[in-house]
Amino acid sequence: MNPTGAPATMPDLSCYTTNLLAHLAPDVPGVRRRFAEGVRLAVRLDLPPGELAFSHHPRLDRTGDGRELAYRGAAGWPAARAALHDTLHRERRVLAAGNTRHLPWAAAHGRADAPHWLLIHEHRAGRWRVADHFTALTPYGDQEPFHGWLDDAGLAAALAPVPDPPPEVVRRDRFALGQETPLPPAGQYRWLTWQAAPPDADAHADGAAAPGPGTWSLGLETSLAAIAGVLRTDATALARYADDLWAAARHHAYALAFAVADGRLHPESAAAVSAAWGELPRTLRFAAQSAARGRPRPGVVDRAVEHLLSARQALGADLTPERTIMERTPRDTGGPEDGEHR
Repeated sequence: MNPTGAPATMPDLSCYTTNLLAHLAPDVPGVRRRFAEGVRLAVRLDLPPGELAFSHHPRLDRTGDGRELAYRGAAGWPAARAALHDTLHRERRVLAAGNTRHLPWAAAHGRADAPHWLLIHEHRAGRWRVADHFTALTPYGDQEPFHGWLDDAGLAAALAPVPDPPPEVVRRDRFALGQETPLPPAGQYRWLTWQAAPPDADAHADGAAAPGPGTWSLGLETSLAAIAGVLRTDATALARYADDLWAAARHHAYALAFAVADGRLHPESAAAVSAAWGELPRTLRFAAQSAARGRPRPGVVDRAVEHLLSARQALGADLTPERTIMERTPRDTGGPEDGEHR
């Protein structure tokens, strides 16, 4: 059974969103609908040249009794282990940040460092019951869901901090909940716990609100134009942002499938847009590999973006109206203006 209660035929999501929805489902009724109806591709427009920040949905974790998720961290494993045990006892499950290099079931095991969310459900006799609902064909091969037990050493390795994450990864983590969220210092073990939401939380939960300080595009056309502009002018951007566009493609395919299931979109029209979304990250990876071989192909990225916009425009009036540009000042969130925590 899908942990969010979605139909079995619904498209798969990114590792963050897959396990976030599984974590939230018992506490946030209708979270799959809240996610599907809130999917977006918000992009910050005023970062230094070549830099982008993304928000893929509004906050999903605000509960009816006034709680929200927040990151916690610990510098060493003994402190992290004690805190995880306490959180598990208090909250019944823990959403934790792992590292793909050290996850035995991950396709990137032993090959690449990347943050990866997973769930801890139980601790018994020195062993931890862990679940990872994520499934995908990754650049390193197939990854299937995992449900099993790890001993203390295994969990310590699985949750090992990603060393020296680049700025785009830091921003990815900071906006993983949809809105800018403070991170523990780099190099710490990380997990998420429930805390009291601020009194004005409802105002920021709206998908029409900017995800953080600065100037943001909330409309798909303006966001894709901003992304395409960066991809044309920064040779490193194709590789750095391919994962963000891959996540966006999965999220939008899910939202389209949900609308079809609701009877709000014709299946064939939605399938055309979903296919165009799927082609975008594949094109980015191809273009990145070609550029690495000294043969840049900026035209193929532009054509993929144009194809996606054309397919989406064909849906016409069935689409939800979008906000285009929103601006917030640093005082709106209390977070650092550049969206990073170094």
